[in-house]
Amino acid sequence: MIYLDYSATTPMSEHALQVYTKVAKDYFGNANSLHDYGETSNQLVTSSRSEIASLINGEPRGIYFTSGGSESNYLSLLSLISHAKEGKNHLITTQIEHPSVLNTFQLLEKQGFSISYVPVNEYGQVHLSDLKKLVNEKTILVSIGHANAELGTIQNIVEIGNFLFEKNILFHSDCVQSFGKINIDVKQAKLTCITMSAHKIYGPKGVGSVYIDPSLHWKPVVPNGTHESGFRQGTLNVPGIAAFAVATRDRKRIMGEEARRLKELQQKFLAEMNSKNIILEGHPTLRLPHHLALRIKGIEGQYVMLECNRRGIAISTGSACKVGETAPANSMVATGKSQEEAYEFIRLTMGQSTTEAEIVKTVAALHDIIQQFYS
Repeated sequence: MIYLDYSATTPMSEHALQVYTKVAKDYFGNANSLHDYGETSNQLVTSSRSEIASLINGEPRGIYFTSGGSESNYLSLLSLISHAKEGKNHLITTQIEHPSVLNTFQLLEKQGFSISYVPVNEYGQVHLSDLKKLVNEKTILVSIGHANAELGTIQNIVEIGNFLFEKNILFHSDCVQSFGKINIDVKQAKLTCITMSAHKIYGPKGVGSVYIDPSLHWKPVVPNGTHESGFRQGTLNVPGIAAFAVATRDRKRIMGEEARRLKELQQKFLAEMNSKNIILEGHPTLRLPHHLALRIKGIEGQYVMLECNRRGIAISTGSACKVGETAPANSMVATGKSQEEAYEFIRLTMGQSTTEAEIVKTVAALHDIIQQFYS
């Protein structure tokens, strides 16, 4: 079967799996325990912080481990707003964020915070001029994801971050889709906080991380915790963390080369597809190199996904965190598409195992589905 759903999850690499198994077997001590078993585990966690921080030009002491990207988002957002001074209650985000971000903002709105949603253009981009219009003296934090999971569009976080830094406003960015795929420099972009996930870069599921600028004072969501400086309670998943670090190291080594290869496959797909029937969504060039957001005119994405699956090709109709919802992709609606057009959305995302032959076969399968549908 051809797997083209790498934005939902990636297979665990052999290297990460070997490390996970080795650590689970031989280094099982609780990282908070004071005996030698615990100290060995703690050393693994410490080195893992350094490995992950090195890929984002961050400080190791700013890394906190979690159970994944979603938990990273809501814990970091809730912790960051504790930094707010009295009288400040305004937050800004977009309508195309991951559900874990949007759901947290909905919770905060119920708690009395004022939420503004900066609009995006037809490609899913935030214009700095639109963001500037929403900022006021009560603004605490802005959360804008680096790369959209559905559209693949990349935001100019350096431009946004430098503006917010000048205004002394916290900048949170969901980097789950971009981490290990494209360059992230937290210092250059003046990022207060970013979130990451292991299973998007060939690491294990159930492990994620948050980077918070070490100079920032924050308060834990639940007080008096002893793990992760109080950021998250619970015994650390040391095997998962070690495997995450190895996956990060491997991505750091091949990221540029792999991005170029996947970009070539992306362009191959676009050159082969029938552009009269298949529409590329998101930005045509400022997009993740492995990502194709598509719409087939007149055919619901769910039908296309099932027909592809029947032909041995795994694609998706959007974020895996929204499966079961009947509403169309919120990113499509936010970019001005009609309900009918939004329901036509499909997503193809490539990875390390994707070949040119698989891309050619997938394009042919889509053309066949279109022909059969209209015959």
